[in-house]
Amino acid sequence: MLGARCFSLALAALLFADAHAAPPAQLPLRYEQPVPQHVKQSVVTEKKRPLHGRFLHVTDFHPDRFYQAYSSTSQDAACHRGQGPAGIYGAETSECDSPIDLINATMRWIEQELKDNIDFVVWTGDSARHDNDDEIPRSAEQVVGLNKLMVQKMLEVFGKHNGDEEDEDPNNDYIIPIVPNLGNNDILPHNVMTKGPNAWTRTYANVWRQFIPEAQKHQFEQGGWYYVEVIPNRLAVFSLNTLYFFQSNAAVDGCASKHEPGFQQMEWLRIQLQFMRERGVKAILTGHVPPIRQEAKKTWDETCWQKYTLWLRQYRDVIVGSLYGHFNYDHFLLQDFRNLDEDTENGHMRPYQMEEDEDEDMNTAVSSDYFIQLRDEWSELPNPPRSLKGLGAMSENETEAKADSLLQLEVLPTKSKGDKKKQKHKQQQKLRKYIQQMGGPYAERFAASFVGPSVVPNFFPACRVFEYNITGLNQFTADSDVTLPPPHIDTPSDEEESATRQNKDKRVKFTVPEAPSKSAPPGPAYSPQTLSLLKYTQYYANITNINNDFRGTSRDGAEVEHGSDVLKWREGKHKGKRPHDKDHAPQPKEFKFQMHYDTRDDDVYKLPDLTMPSLVDLARRIGDFKSEKGNDLLPQTADERHDDEVDAEKKKKHKKKKHGKGKHGSKHRKQNEAWYTFVRRAFVETMDPEEIEEQFGH
Repeated sequence: MLGARCFSLALAALLFADAHAAPPAQLPLRYEQPVPQHVKQSVVTEKKRPLHGRFLHVTDFHPDRFYQAYSSTSQDAACHRGQGPAGIYGAETSECDSPIDLINATMRWIEQELKDNIDFVVWTGDSARHDNDDEIPRSAEQVVGLNKLMVQKMLEVFGKHNGDEEDEDPNNDYIIPIVPNLGNNDILPHNVMTKGPNAWTRTYANVWRQFIPEAQKHQFEQGGWYYVEVIPNRLAVFSLNTLYFFQSNAAVDGCASKHEPGFQQMEWLRIQLQFMRERGVKAILTGHVPPIRQEAKKTWDETCWQKYTLWLRQYRDVIVGSLYGHFNYDHFLLQDFRNLDEDTENGHMRPYQMEEDEDEDMNTAVSSDYFIQLRDEWSELPNPPRSLKGLGAMSENETEAKADSLLQLEVLPTKSKGDKKKQKHKQQQKLRKYIQQMGGPYAERFAASFVGPSVVPNFFPACRVFEYNITGLNQFTADSDVTLPPPHIDTPSDEEESATRQNKDKRVKFTVPEAPSKSAPPGPAYSPQTLSLLKYTQYYANITNINNDFRGTSRDGAEVEHGSDVLKWREGKHKGKRPHDKDHAPQPKEFKFQMHYDTRDDDVYKLPDLTMPSLVDLARRIGDFKSEKGNDLLPQTADERHDDEVDAEKKKKHKKKKHGKGKHGSKHRKQNEAWYTFVRRAFVETMDPEEIEEQFGH
């Protein structure tokens, strides 16, 4: 306790010394008419800027001022000393952090290629280096200083630079909104954040004062969460403090007990989402640590996962999507509402037993088991009848037409009339069963979370641009009758807190959010409409090529330690090599990000949009894996396949021996294409096909 108090005093002194040094502030986009005065606690207006229907997601910069080119990537050097393969723009596939040259080049590319055609930036945390070098331990000054560096870089790219940076208005110096988020390495010690208000929430309230709406500053100081209406009165981006949900944060205990900051944050989120619903505003949820819930990897306390998933279900008419970072791998998650406990659905919860978890500092790496468990889970997703096969590849109009027909099927009688053919009745029954399994025609049984790959080159540096539907938004007129609710959430008294702690085995009641009205249409995450996510374009920088230190094959015979031992320091694909002496002048090629893939135009994903029917269809295809190793082929049961496929298989069974191994293998390779593509992209093209086959081909 004494150490924490001394740290708080030191951090407070640092904050006081730099109180006037933070860069000036931003402002959101607006429409034709100004926002009413009584709405301005979360919205700041300026002259109209046209919407482009795109926004940028960047995460995990991890800048490191101690990084040295041509230093060693070994654990005892951490790219800070020694001699080795660390390139000028980073040591790809290693545990080293980002050189400042990479930060500068990334922000320069964003300025040149993206600045003028995006509407806002989602920035999901970890803007300081890891505490991975015993010879250079992190300090509060370093952590805060690196975050200020990243704020300065954002200002250089997105600042208005009109000469009024020193005025008293903290919300008028950025051309677009930027929504930052607290990462587990943005505090000291990493992972551990006590209940607010604390020195860190006060510090970031100042460092990010140009990003946080003035009226929410007090709320941010209480717990580090806030939201910004990036499109006033239409779209809000919520920045959640996932450190209070994080299983590795030993200073807190989940979201069940009323005295816990996780509980209070969930209450705040419930109140704000309800108010968004009443105003007709949609929401994007963002955070640092994603809600992973697998046997091989679990990041959130179960009580927080339960509440969060319940909130996603109850506010599915409001929430557009969820974006996270931290994990470095490019992938997505499905939240299955059938995994909600009955007590959770009824508004009762008791604290779950905490599970031991590995240290969550550098070790965001996982074994292959994590992705294989995802695949196995997705292999059990409901399989549509043959008549619906390829629904995910339909156009927007076709999807809506199909959904309308499915809704009509739901009210058909369970028994066919005499004039109905038997086969038609059978197909109707299959459709009803499928709709029921999916939670409705719009896959309302599920929600999705997108996990963006990092800038720090644990793989290759990456960033992502989402496109969203802006139909009708530029003609929108702000509602003049909006009244915002008080942002403050009451905390329990000392007596209530003590009683709660003494009765941890008892269930705690909480308010279950209201479900959407039965007459309400599906939300933008479920049916294509204004503000629905349409696609994303993934970019990456091949710094093996750009660093220009190694000739020939990219791997050059080195072995990359992907997933074999998640607690092991990874030295990277060039470990042990010394391409140049430390006094060698780097000769890199032009730095640029290249397009990795586009979810809509991609030959494998082929997603018409990012609504739940499309994402569940992709997850199903990823899960539809069959081993290519002869006797290891896993047979499908009749229930797991389309009915007509089962019939066709029976007819072809007697011809099985006539099919050569090559043809059979080719069939399964095509079937497994989605899975192997998903894995390859998760590792941002840093794994060879042979590696992928060895680790993920079973």
